[in-house]
This record gives sequence, C-alpha cells and structure tokens, in this order.
Amino acid sequence: MTETLVAGIDSSTQSTKILLVRASDGVVVDQASAPHPNGTSVNPDAWWDALQQAGSGLLERASAIGVGGQQHGMVALDATGAVVRDALLWNDLRSAPQADSVVEHLGGPQACADEIGSVPTASFTVTKLRWMAEHEPENAARTAAVLLPHDWLTWKLSGETEMTTDHGDASGTGYYSPMRRAWIPEIAAWALGRTAAPVLPRLVAPGAVASRTPDGTILSAGTGDNMAAALGLAIGPGDVVVSIGTSGTAFCVASQACADPTGSVSGFADATGQYLPLVCTINASRILSVVGGLLGVDHAEFARLALAGDVGAGGLTLLPYLDGERTPNRPSASGVFSGLTSGATRENFARAAVEALLCSLADAVDALGVKPTRVLMIGGGAKNPAVQQLAPGVFGQAVRVLEAGEYVALGAARQAAWALSGGQALPEWAPAPYQEFTGEPTPQVRVAYDALRDATVGW
Repeated sequence: MTETLVAGIDSSTQSTKILLVRASDGVVVDQASAPHPNGTSVNPDAWWDALQQAGSGLLERASAIGVGGQQHGMVALDATGAVVRDALLWNDLRSAPQADSVVEHLGGPQACADEIGSVPTASFTVTKLRWMAEHEPENAARTAAVLLPHDWLTWKLSGETEMTTDHGDASGTGYYSPMRRAWIPEIAAWALGRTAAPVLPRLVAPGAVASRTPDGTILSAGTGDNMAAALGLAIGPGDVVVSIGTSGTAFCVASQACADPTGSVSGFADATGQYLPLVCTINASRILSVVGGLLGVDHAEFARLALAGDVGAGGLTLLPYLDGERTPNRPSASGVFSGLTSGATRENFARAAVEALLCSLADAVDALGVKPTRVLMIGGGAKNPAVQQLAPGVFGQAVRVLEAGEYVALGAARQAAWALSGGQALPEWAPAPYQEFTGEPTPQVRVAYDALRDATVGW
C-alpha cells in the first residue's frame, strides 16, 4: 500500500529546506535544500526559485504541504500582485527609529504589550511599513497588500489565489492582537501613512486547510519558523527551547497570552491555538564564528581552545552585541571585550566567546519568567562541543542537546499532516533523540557578564 506523505518547508534567512515525511509517524523519507542570497533585504523571487529547486521531485509526492518561514519579513505587493520592493527581513534594523514612533503612536510600552502582545523592535513588520512610508512614500502608496514570507510562498504554491496566514506568524507583525486573535488593520493603515489599510491575508485556524495547489494538493496554514520549530519538537509545559542559529531564541508554550511592557518577551501566538512567549537575540552562532575567525581557527580547534580556557576566561568578558541587539533592545550597540590584560590567552578568548553566547541566551531564558523543568538546545551552534559542555554551568541545570534536525521543516510537515487529517488531533510523532549534558554551576560567569552588560547601557 502506498504511504501517505506530507512535505514541510523551512524558508529561512539562509536557505530553503524541504522534508518529505510519512504522515503516519513523522519519519523523514527524503529531503533537499537550496540556498538564498545574502543580505537583510531580498527579492522574494529568490525564495520561490529556491523552493522550486529544492522541491523538485519532492513536492509532487506530497498529499499536503506546510510552509514555515522566517518571521517579521515585509513582503509588499501592488494591486496586480507584483512585489513592490525587496522584502525587508527580520534582521534588517534600518527601521529602529520607526519602532520608537510605533510605540509612541500606540500609547507607550504597556499599551503596546496590551494591544499587540509585544513592544515592537526594528524586527517587527509594522516598523518596516512605517520606514517605507517615511523613506519610500511612492512604494508605500503602491502597496495594496502586505504578506509575511511564509504567506507569500503559500500564496505562490496556491497559484496566487487567496492570500492566507496563521495566527502564530501574524502575531509577529505588530498589527495583530494575540488576545483577540484578530488583525488590527488600523495600525497597518497608520504605518503606511494612510487611512485605508492594505489587504491582509485571511487568518486560518490551527489544523485547517488554507488552500490547495493547482493540482489539488492541500496547503496548511503554514506558520513562522519559531512556531513551526515548537511543532516539530512537540514541546510541552515546562520545556524551554534554546535555539542557537543566525539568531538566538528562547521560547516555551503557554496557555495565556503575555503582555510584557519591558519589551524583552514577544507575546506571540503559536500554531496550535495556544501562545509562544519568545525572547530573541540578534547575535548567536556568529559570536563563535567571528571570534574563531579572529583567532584563525576552524570550528573544532575553536571548541578545543574554549574547553582549555579557565572558568570565567581568566577575567576576560565579552558583551557579544556585534551587530546591534534586540534583547536587550540596543540596535546601535557593538561588541565589547572587558578585562583584557597582557596575560590574555587564545584559550580564554575562545572561552569568553562561548560564555558570552551562553550568558546572552541565559538572559533570554530568564526574561521568559519561567523556571524550566527541561532546557532543550537546538540549532547549528548547539553542535559545538564547548557550547554543549559549558551550557549546564551557565544555565545552572542539565541541558538536553537534541539530535541535529530540520525541526522547522518537520513542524511544517506535522501541520500539513494535521490539515490532511481534517483538523483532527495533532499527529503524535516520536520525540527527537537527545544527549544530556550536566556540570557544576558557574554563577561567577554570569555575575561578570551581568556587570558588563549593565555598565554599557547607553553605549
């Protein structure tokens, strides 16, 4: 008997990855990938080209398809459906001044948190719309519809029929209410500098069919990458996921919407009808690659050096805000080394970089306001042996490093299987294998890091 297969797509900053998965048990039977161009603004056609390349021979075998995509990206379309300008991605921070104007327009941080679940930073779509209105008014005037990256790809897969999205990715725009689970079109209209709001995609319920491809394949609602990862990991109460990729994130599932006026926690919806409070850092694995590059070593030698360093890196502390930072919200910040003396060693430079990465992520976990029963670590940076072995000391508890996997694409596939079932119970697939690491707590590392972080406020 022919097995029923579903496809999950992860359209990230760097590439498109596609998994072909058995709907019954989540076993991956095939996969492919294709790269995206570098940059913080990208023509969405590049994503479509990569999807076509990676999906050739896979998508036609699937009975349902789900798309997980990078959050926040602004895809502006004109009345004919043509792309108005290159999409501004989540890591494009040019709209930092407009983030302040959004907060002011909505009545301050607490009002923002109450209305849209978050205090928006330059990553949020609404700030990018406002930037376009102020700097490219002709493009803003041409904009008839606004989509997120995953919305646009789902729309393209449907043959450019109805525009749809899900509640999870919508909650990262800045013109959606997680509390009411509805768009706030007047905010989008204001952001574009006009009275009439652009067309916003139809919100699709969790587990529902969003549309179909021209050949009849089911398309699920899709979702943002973090929401898809939560689906792929099947996380439950007490789990906190720490992801170390291009960006760093810490997130957990919650039954109630959060409204953090400090701006540290983004009060997102998830892809199941619950919520996904999330803290994001701009700088993550690149901290290791930058310092490793300065030391002139490869990944393996960098890890060896870091593990040979002293606890606390011999007094050397790195504040790793290399390209600005989102948490804390310091878009103009840069990295700072403190405690540099003539006795500094290559080992301690490497150690300081690993400790800085982990302290930044521990700050993110603390900001969630939960005491994790399990810390689950994923992402490319989690493969580094020094990260694995030093993490329990910084986090103060055992850390489970999950087996490397394409969890965003897997979560998108799980959502596709859910839609294929008619929205019945979310499919139960086997949990990801993991390796658990333990170690003695190293609170002195965080004390030194916290002191440097707090001393550089306003830099």
